[in-house]
Amino acid sequence: MVATTPYDKGILEQARKLGTSTLFEASGVSTTAVDSDIRTVWAGASIAGPAYPLECSPGDNLSIHIAMERVPRGSVLVVSTGGFISGYWGEVLTVAAEAAGVVGLIIDGGVRDIVALVARRFPVFTRGISMRGTIKASSPSVGQRISFAGTPVEVGDLVVADDDGVLVLPAEHALRTINDGQARADKEATMMNALREGRSTLELMGLTSWRDTR
Repeated sequence: MVATTPYDKGILEQARKLGTSTLFEASGVSTTAVDSDIRTVWAGASIAGPAYPLECSPGDNLSIHIAMERVPRGSVLVVSTGGFISGYWGEVLTVAAEAAGVVGLIIDGGVRDIVALVARRFPVFTRGISMRGTIKASSPSVGQRISFAGTPVEVGDLVVADDDGVLVLPAEHALRTINDGQARADKEATMMNALREGRSTLELMGLTSWRDTR
């Protein structure tokens, strides 16, 4: 198992604090936003880390078990199931993920054992919840490029997820996007200070020509 990730802790924390909405606007890459139906299991969950993609057959979670022996520590598992809702993930795999150093899960299938996931504060973003279990018979791919609900994901892409949704930044754009995102956040902070002093958004955003429109 690889013990390192391609991003240092400071960069990951900066990305997590900037959040998905700011980074999406800064990225300029429309395909970075993951299907908005994939949501956090518990409010307030947020993660930033390098992607480790894998693909499961419908109703089969063998690829996840294989990934636990290969995933680099600090990674976010990005699991494509073709949108098939079943309980691919629960408390047992959460404990296994914590031991393997996995920092979160993004899955377009389903999960279960929700009370345990919330209690452990393990970040999970999923399309659905299902008590239905899975078989372990096939493994389409582990650690290879996938299309995740239409968003391309490769090992090492930067995944950021929070209450606003899930973002996947191609590795070659990640650092530039974080820098641009920080500039955007600083500009917005200056704008909000001006708003507190009584200025308007129309003025600050150069939209004063709309004041007299009906």
